Amino acid sequence: MGMDISLKAATNTTRNFVYRQPMKFGGRVVEDVCILRTEVIVTPTNSRKKVVGVGEMTMGNSWAWPSKIPAKITLRILIDLANRLAQRVSDDSLTGDPLQITHRISDIRDEIVNQIVAELKIAEGIPKLAAMLASSPLEAAIHDAYGRAIGKNSFECMSGEFLNEDLSAYLGEEFVGKYPSDYLSAKPKPTMPLYHLVGALDPLSAADIKTRLNDGWPETLEEWLRTDGITHLKIKLDGNSIDWDVGRIVEVTRICEQVAPERKWHLSFDFNEQCPNEDYVIDLLERIERLSRPSFDRLQYIEQPTPRDLTTRTEMTVHRIARLRPVVIDESLTDAVSLKLARQRGYTGIALKACKGQSECLIMASAAAHYEMFTCVQDLTCVGGSFLHSAAVASRLPKVAAIEGNGRQYCPAGNAAYMAQYAPMFRVRYGTIPTELLNGPGLGFDWQPLGVDEKEA
Repeated sequence: MGMDISLKAATNTTRNFVYRQPMKFGGRVVEDVCILRTEVIVTPTNSRKKVVGVGEMTMGNSWAWPSKIPAKITLRILIDLANRLAQRVSDDSLTGDPLQITHRISDIRDEIVNQIVAELKIAEGIPKLAAMLASSPLEAAIHDAYGRAIGKNSFECMSGEFLNEDLSAYLGEEFVGKYPSDYLSAKPKPTMPLYHLVGALDPLSAADIKTRLNDGWPETLEEWLRTDGITHLKIKLDGNSIDWDVGRIVEVTRICEQVAPERKWHLSFDFNEQCPNEDYVIDLLERIERLSRPSFDRLQYIEQPTPRDLTTRTEMTVHRIARLRPVVIDESLTDAVSLKLARQRGYTGIALKACKGQSECLIMASAAAHYEMFTCVQDLTCVGGSFLHSAAVASRLPKVAAIEGNGRQYCPAGNAAYMAQYAPMFRVRYGTIPTELLNGPGLGFDWQPLGVDEKEA
């Protein structure tokens, strides 16, 4: 039987950063970010020793809660949700292993969501994805504290030696006798290639720049390819304008060939749920194959072309696309039920994100490995500690080929506190980062102070 911890207290702090350049995805433009940091105090069972755990996440409310409600308001609601949750768990003295505690917290979170929706009369409700985002720093902090309490890396505490229940408690009887450790590597991969984002507004070459920022960072795709040695590119597409989408892909490939024809390139296409139907993607792939064969050959996977609500648009399937390439579920994936629905609709892969919660990542990664699904780990323009956490997840999953990280592109200021100790994780060389650095206790690295907003300092 495992070792239990008792959750004694949870406190939140936030810090805001402005992006150096705007980022566009799914028809929305984002220009700044709020980081939510949660610190917890836990005590191991039969001990008075107090152990601190930390978790952080970029509050990507525009992604998790696309809404007619202004983004400033949805952000405020999510921070309120996180604060109420911290208060509740500080009073409740939850005890168990990290999966048990976070599972109980998800029930408490849902109760608080219902309270807030009733109080503020939010007609559309708070999406589950947004609620998961708001509670993800707490979930990370609990796993971090658990590892530190034992003096081990948190990913190495996911076996029957430490956990009280196997995965059947979370995924059903198919998983009797299975633990997350069965699907995790014993050590992080030494290095991993980094997936670089090509946002819909990002300049590809110098001709696309109206006014240069001159802030010391690359400003075009050409410049990024030269400085970071990138080999993996995720291209944000429109999903509603096939000529633009095809043109964008062809141009990105042309630039790759021009800058470094010798590199082994990999691409992923991200439609951010904007495609009207499956035919759109099939047409796009046929055009790409005809106009730019290298683009087609280099395509590694396709990300969530269909709307995120799988229960309403039942006619939207991706079976035909999935015959050509893995099709990865992202926004729709919030639990075992949605995973089953996605598989019925033809999805053959999943995108894991630390912003949905560490326990959720481990449980979904186990399910995906069991069903032999393509698996990738993506970030939410994570910076600093949240990026290192996301990279730690990717480094422990045997089938994950690359790590997504675009915080360094849009918000390098958010990484500043980590540069002294972890610069190689943020300054990409030869297209890769040294994930072997993430092998310490807890989630694998030393958290740095979050600091305060410039105007308050």
